[in-house]
Amino acid sequence: MVCWPKAKSHSWTYPTAVLSLYGFFANCRVAEPFLTPYLIGPYKNISGEVVTNYLFPIWTYSYLAFLFPIFLLTDFLRYKPLIMVQGLFLVSNYLLLCFAPGLPAMICLEITYAVVASTEVAYFSYIYSVIPVEFYQRATGYLRSAMLTGYTVGAGLGQMLISLAGVDLFYINAISLGIVSMAFLTSFWLPMPQRSLFFKDKKVAAVGSQSQKEGPLGPDRPEQPVMCKDNAASREEKTEHSGCADWCSGDSVVTAGHLLWQSFRESYSSRHLIYWSLWWALATAGYLQIFNYIQLMWDHIEPSATSSIYNGGVEAVCCLVGAAAAFSVGYIRVSWAVWGELALGLFSAVATGAVFLMALTSSIWVCYAGYVIFKSCYMFLITITAFQIASNLSMQCYALTFGINTFVALSLQTIITLIVVDEAALGLDIVTQFIVYGGYYAVISVLFLIRGTYTACANQRNPEQRDAKEHEHSVEVISTERF
Repeated sequence: MVCWPKAKSHSWTYPTAVLSLYGFFANCRVAEPFLTPYLIGPYKNISGEVVTNYLFPIWTYSYLAFLFPIFLLTDFLRYKPLIMVQGLFLVSNYLLLCFAPGLPAMICLEITYAVVASTEVAYFSYIYSVIPVEFYQRATGYLRSAMLTGYTVGAGLGQMLISLAGVDLFYINAISLGIVSMAFLTSFWLPMPQRSLFFKDKKVAAVGSQSQKEGPLGPDRPEQPVMCKDNAASREEKTEHSGCADWCSGDSVVTAGHLLWQSFRESYSSRHLIYWSLWWALATAGYLQIFNYIQLMWDHIEPSATSSIYNGGVEAVCCLVGAAAAFSVGYIRVSWAVWGELALGLFSAVATGAVFLMALTSSIWVCYAGYVIFKSCYMFLITITAFQIASNLSMQCYALTFGINTFVALSLQTIITLIVVDEAALGLDIVTQFIVYGGYYAVISVLFLIRGTYTACANQRNPEQRDAKEHEHSVEVISTERF
């Protein structure tokens, strides 16, 4: 007797729908594009220098401190509890913004924001522990679409409420509080996963290893019907259910350490993967720094106290243009294995120009345009990078790579913040900071232009090697589409 993958469709629609709903509400933060004007305005009355050189660095340091422990705790507790924690801390964030006065309360706010950011790994990993593997690609698309839609709707709604209805920023934060409260309530509806990626007993780990040996994405013939009996997935599921009582035992922790080490070795097993991961970490560090401080740059060019602000509208446009750029990756017929590193260098150079444009212009609209260009370039390149890494790794290894690359990016961002921003060190003004960030991206672009040119020339001189890489890449694309 056989059963086809579509027979399992009922097992993925409910958790995907609930998690997508959670993602929409959690990211529909109407007030987020207007955080800096709210902090430095009459509502909190904190000076721009304190926000720049003291308050915002606390978020960076806290995020770095929380990320890796929460990554392990997320898998150990099986995702749902950490998603609920994220929802709870989102609610506490806006309670602090609405009702807590004084600088100490805002310090607490930066720490809770760091918890929210570090628990995003639970949102991205949860779905893979509750749905069949054949629905991973579709579910991932729905989840990212829900996040994108929520962020765009939130930013656009906030802009309309301020520009068209003249709503006070306090009430904008109150509306955000109501929306994220819906996200917290939605998290209770998520089913509890019965398995984790790393914390499992030895029998489950052995079965999982055996199933991985059949191929990177399961059996070598994915179009074949899935057998209802005596297949690796069924054996793994039965073993997990029978051993779920031992999921937090000492053996489970030892097994998790072993699987983490194996996944780490696989994740960084080739120079190709290392180069892509290097760009991921370097570029993300710069992106996070610019994203954190762009509102201060806008306020410097055109103070929110005396001018109309369009932060929400700009963020909504950035989200849409960046999403279109990322979506276009799937339709560009290029051998990324050959030309990808050169593309990283070229588009990083464009991003460098956009950062310098933001730093040196005195026009708010030119600064807005530079930010749209910068963010679109980053989203375009990070999509290529994520696809290149994911196409070479299993989902378990990709989750670990995501965590490690993000941890390295945050470590670099912390070093930049400590030296450039923190008042205990240089404590540079916002314009000088952006000039430094432009120089940082210039270094990234030069490094990858040199490396990309070398790779492209080497493949042009050796057509056989180039054809082999292109064939290998096409096989990876087909495998990923089936996945």
